[in-house]
Amino acid sequence: MLRLNGAPVDGGRAGFDLADRGLTLGDGLFETIPAFGGRPALLTRHLDRLKAAAAEIRLPVDRAFCEAEALALAAAVESDCVIRLTVTRGAGARGLAIPDGGEPTVIAAASPYPKGALNAPIRLATVAVRRNPTSFASRAKTLSYLDSVLAFDAARRAGADDALMLNVAGRVASTAMANLFAVFGRTVVTPPVSEGVLPGVIRALVLEVCAGLGLKAEERPLAADDLFRADAVFATNSVRLVMPATALDGRALGGASDAVGRLRAAVAEACGAPA
Repeated sequence: MLRLNGAPVDGGRAGFDLADRGLTLGDGLFETIPAFGGRPALLTRHLDRLKAAAAEIRLPVDRAFCEAEALALAAAVESDCVIRLTVTRGAGARGLAIPDGGEPTVIAAASPYPKGALNAPIRLATVAVRRNPTSFASRAKTLSYLDSVLAFDAARRAGADDALMLNVAGRVASTAMANLFAVFGRTVVTPPVSEGVLPGVIRALVLEVCAGLGLKAEERPLAADDLFRADAVFATNSVRLVMPATALDGRALGGASDAVGRLRAAVAEACGAPA
């Protein structure tokens, strides 16, 4: 199901301005939001992140309109689904200069929730693509997502489910599609955003709920070898929620902690996801 600038799109095709900067320059942002039982999970947090990123790049985003689009899709789809909100800067003249007074394009799409994706375990492979902490694209969901696409493809070709992406200093940043956490005893550690990390919605939720579960949350740099010393490693994103990481580059990762299961249950409850 698709909507373009508030209007339903029949047949999945619609007229589109070929001068749209989202197409020509990747000039835009997106949010991916699961909807469980007809309710978009953590919608306020997603819209907060969208607005914050848009302010950094001077992209006018109508928050109320985006919210209405997400709610309309969630209500129209009879089963659990994944909603994607895409906001481009709209059409503009050739060149890099940000146009004044442009009209953004808003695309809202809903697709069935992928079977078996919820909390599914993953195997990781280290890839050559690095995350650059100085780049806006490392800390925002921009339409320029090719680094993650190539990293994910390299991991899949290596027989893994997702990529371990290091930053330009060689430290752990994230996976191609998720934030990463390592558990040491009762301490849950994740790299800070300054390491080239996306400020994930589920990442923030995990950091918030740790205290109530008797866990300590820390944001600090991690070396790749730290992942092998951890009691458990897991990844988070908004669609799959909490994913235990079982292997890295063919070597088993620790799974001797109940923290991942407890965090998984807390996150699922907060998102209204199935148990």
